[in-house]
Amino acid sequence: MKFVFASDSFKGSLSSEQIARLLAQAARETFPDCETVCVPVADGGEGTVDAVSAAAGGSLRTVSVSGPLGGKVAAAYAVLPGQRAVIEMAAASGLPLVPDSLRNPMKSTTFGTGQLMLDALEQGCREISLAIGGSATNDGGMGALAALGARFFDGNGIPLPGTGDSLGKVASADLSGLDKRLRYCRLTVMCDVTNPLTGPNGAAYTFAAQKGADAAMQQQLEDGMTRYAAVLERETGRRCAEAPGSGAAGGLGFGLMAALGAVRQSGIEAVLDLIGFDRLLEGADLVVTGEGRMDWQSAHGKAPAGIGERCARAGVPAIALVGGLGPGYEEIYRHGIVSVLSTAPGPLSLEEAISRAEPLYLDAARRMFRLLGLGMMRENP
Repeated sequence: MKFVFASDSFKGSLSSEQIARLLAQAARETFPDCETVCVPVADGGEGTVDAVSAAAGGSLRTVSVSGPLGGKVAAAYAVLPGQRAVIEMAAASGLPLVPDSLRNPMKSTTFGTGQLMLDALEQGCREISLAIGGSATNDGGMGALAALGARFFDGNGIPLPGTGDSLGKVASADLSGLDKRLRYCRLTVMCDVTNPLTGPNGAAYTFAAQKGADAAMQQQLEDGMTRYAAVLERETGRRCAEAPGSGAAGGLGFGLMAALGAVRQSGIEAVLDLIGFDRLLEGADLVVTGEGRMDWQSAHGKAPAGIGERCARAGVPAIALVGGLGPGYEEIYRHGIVSVLSTAPGPLSLEEAISRAEPLYLDAARRMFRLLGLGMMRENP
């Protein structure tokens, strides 16, 4: 028997690595001679760098870069075999890096994200995948592009710093200074958000409020983003403002697509490609995946859905072992998952479920493998 264990973390309680260890322990109690393949996964959000680095045999590299408001932060990204890098923009430009009282998308920048990309180029990377969730910014990627060598000017030819309030001032762009190595680098934007850059579902009106913008700021950012998009699209000839995901991370998706030709990919799909998941499925009898809470959202870009779909294509059954179930979880069955089990043995408070997460998970895993063993006994009496 070959089992593949590929569960997302249970936020606040169990890491992906811990879950894989518990599954392997429970599997061997029922199937002593089984082969277990343990692979950490994430859906392109928080934890992606750690999961992909561990699964793909990479290493973490920590760099001092500019934070969202300009102060220095230590940000780590993954360097993988094959001249590849995985970057979480939130490590350099994320909302948690900004205290609530200082959140202001007019003043924040993605410059530090661009610095991480530049460092990856310095390390010889020729494929860079960027997870772009959790931003504190609404600068259209202007800051990141500036760090990579682009320059933006106002109507008087004065350089702009690349913050949210630069958008409404930009009159021209000079991309000739972009690092030449970018021409030979494949860029992937890991993103499940489908919002366009502007409009009622765009970056400013959908996401800027949670980053500190009031209604007046949202309007200013919207007007500025429209102006910025026209300038950048005129300069590059790429029409990306309406592309799905162009509004993600305060328009960083747009900046990377329009200026650098980045390609958008679902977060979990990108992660599974990076770790060679399809190869791991060869000869597998069962895959166990999961997440902390499964509900209707799980079928939309989350790890279990992406894994279930890959398993279905490979003809390998997949089970989801989850911390809890919410409304609409049944939708996951349309994405290759054949059964869903919960670790909760009965009614539990969230605090109790978190404090007892490891023994509860191990107990549920044991029950799952015992049922699997019983089914095999009935098939092969």
